[in-house]
Amino acid sequence: MRILQKLVLDCDVDAAWRALHSPAVLAELYGPLVRMRPLGADPLPLEWESGADAAVQLDTGSISLGTQLIATVDREKNGGSVRILRDVGMPLTGPLASLAVWDHQMAVSATADGRTLWRERLTIGGRTAPVLWLPLWAMWQARAVRLRRLARTWAFDPELREPAGEADEATTATEPTQPTTEPSREAE
Repeated sequence: MRILQKLVLDCDVDAAWRALHSPAVLAELYGPLVRMRPLGADPLPLEWESGADAAVQLDTGSISLGTQLIATVDREKNGGSVRILRDVGMPLTGPLASLAVWDHQMAVSATADGRTLWRERLTIGGRTAPVLWLPLWAMWQARAVRLRRLARTWAFDPELREPAGEADEATTATEPTQPTTEPSREAE
C-alpha cells in the first residue's frame, strides 16, 4: 500500500534539500502533536548524512507512539536534477513496528519558476497495513499542510565570500574602536 504526495513548495530546491536533511525540520513537520526525541543519551545530529542512522522516540507527550530507526541514503537521478532521500530505517516498537514493509522516499527537483517540486512515497506492507494506512494517510495530509507553510521559511543563504584583497580592508573597517575616556571638548 502506498501514500503519495506531490507538492510545489515556495522555496528553492537547495533549501528544500537542506531541510530534508534536518532533524529539526522533521520534528517541526510532525509537531506540535507528535514529538521526536533521540533514543539514548546522544543528541540527534544537526543534519542527516547519507549512510548514517539514528534511533528516535515518538510520542504525543503522554502517549508513546514507539521508536523508529531513521537511516538515510541519498541518490540522484536525471543527471542530478532530481535528488532523493530514502529512509531505509524502520519502526522498532509501537504500532508501526507491526508493518512488514516500511519504505519512505522523498524527492526534490527545481520547477521552471525556481520553486521546488516535492514528491514523496511511503510504501507500507504486512497484515496490519490496511488498518494503519488510513491514520498514516491522514498524518501525511497534515504533514503536507505543514510542509507548504514551513517551506516559505527555508531561505537559501549562500556563503558570503570576499574577493581577494578586500578581506584586509573589511577587517580593518569592522574593527571595534576603543571608547575615549576624555570628555568631548564640543560639550564645553
